Amino acid sequence: MEASLITSVGPIQLDRPTMLASGILGISLDVFHRLYRSGAGAVVTKSLSKEPWEGYPNPTIFSVKGGGWLNAVGLSNPGAPNFAKMIENNREVPIIVSLVGSIPEDFEFMLKEFTRCKVIAFELNLSCPHVAKVGLEVGDDPELVKKIVSTVKKFTKVPVIAKVGLGTTNYLDTVGVAIESGIDAITAINTIRAIAIDIDTKRPILSNKFGGLSGTPIKPIALRCVYEISSKYNIPIIGCGGISSWEDAVEFFLAGASAVQIGSAIGDRWVDVFTEINDGILQYMKKNGISRIEEMVGLAKKS
Repeated sequence: MEASLITSVGPIQLDRPTMLASGILGISLDVFHRLYRSGAGAVVTKSLSKEPWEGYPNPTIFSVKGGGWLNAVGLSNPGAPNFAKMIENNREVPIIVSLVGSIPEDFEFMLKEFTRCKVIAFELNLSCPHVAKVGLEVGDDPELVKKIVSTVKKFTKVPVIAKVGLGTTNYLDTVGVAIESGIDAITAINTIRAIAIDIDTKRPILSNKFGGLSGTPIKPIALRCVYEISSKYNIPIIGCGGISSWEDAVEFFLAGASAVQIGSAIGDRWVDVFTEINDGILQYMKKNGISRIEEMVGLAKKS
């Protein structure tokens, strides 16, 4: 049988296992089309809020020595109602809408805005490390996670993904509560709370002081989290964090992910990164007699 890149993340069907991660190039339908035609199996939007958010003042992004990025953009976005109008004519691109809020009613409002849009899933951002009252503060509150996931599942039949990160509590507990509340899949992980200091000014570099660390430095941590989640729970997983090569993607499959999200690597290789990684995965599959992505998922736990 011919090797195929088709994969399933629970009820979500993808022609290719590589997706655009939230926060990167995520607010333009024209760019979404370009990414999809360049090999992305789906695109995840920037996290959208009930109302438009301006985000933080500059500087908001810092390049980390040895690779990776530290950012505190502040979840700037045009707001769910405005963004829904931007994508309502989409018929080609598999879009996953990322949502962020602090109470269940925020999500109920936003879901209604996207009822007229072609969306293959919603991703709930429960793990942004640098914006107060949303993200990690939500993910660290099991009762609030339960209420939000239950509300979202009540108001949409579209698959729902929870994006988790490393906060002050055990992230595995957040995953467990999300699963109990009916979540369809998990994205692991978000950026990691970090800081950089300018030794000349003797002050933090980012205007918000703290930001989210992404890129190659967090890959081993993200890989560990995917392995742990897949070992404890029977839930479809999307791996995210430091994936920049086909080898990285295969590692995440072997750890238990059914698809991967790519973000920081786009800054180095632009949209070509999707084709490069997809081609590498396909060659690996042919070399190892693997016909489907699902045959690799979780194999590292069985060796």
